[in-house]
Amino acid sequence: MIETRHFLVRLFNAMRVLVAITFLVCTSFSYAQDQQQAYILKSIYFGGGSYYIDEYQIEELKQLVDSVQDIRDYTITIHSHTDNIGGAEYNEWLSQMRGDAVIQQLLYLDFKSNQIEKRDFGQFNPVYDNRTWEGRRRNRRVDIIFWPVVM
Repeated sequence: MIETRHFLVRLFNAMRVLVAITFLVCTSFSYAQDQQQAYILKSIYFGGGSYYIDEYQIEELKQLVDSVQDIRDYTITIHSHTDNIGGAEYNEWLSQMRGDAVIQQLLYLDFKSNQIEKRDFGQFNPVYDNRTWEGRRRNRRVDIIFWPVVM
């Protein structure tokens, strides 16, 4: 009975990971146009109170970087966010930590620090509704915006 319970718990956790990966693949990578200048947006999502980037999102970031020609010639803007759970001071710190974690990954991918600009929004400037579980989950993110350098 205990073995069955452990198996079911592991199966449930594996299913949660698969659902999360599917959601992230479908929603976090988009191309957009902005006044004749294309940019690439990649969002990294976090658990509540966490600034840990899971291996699946790191791999997605690597694949994105490898798929775009001359991406290391782009400038990068980082926008870090939190939900509204916790105090403003804590969320400001958490937002900074999330942004720094993403910058570390970009530096590991051979981007230069002078290419990267960071803006920490904390719990302010939410894109999604913090009154819902789904909105809070989607607000726990860092947006990486790759801007091509126009000569």
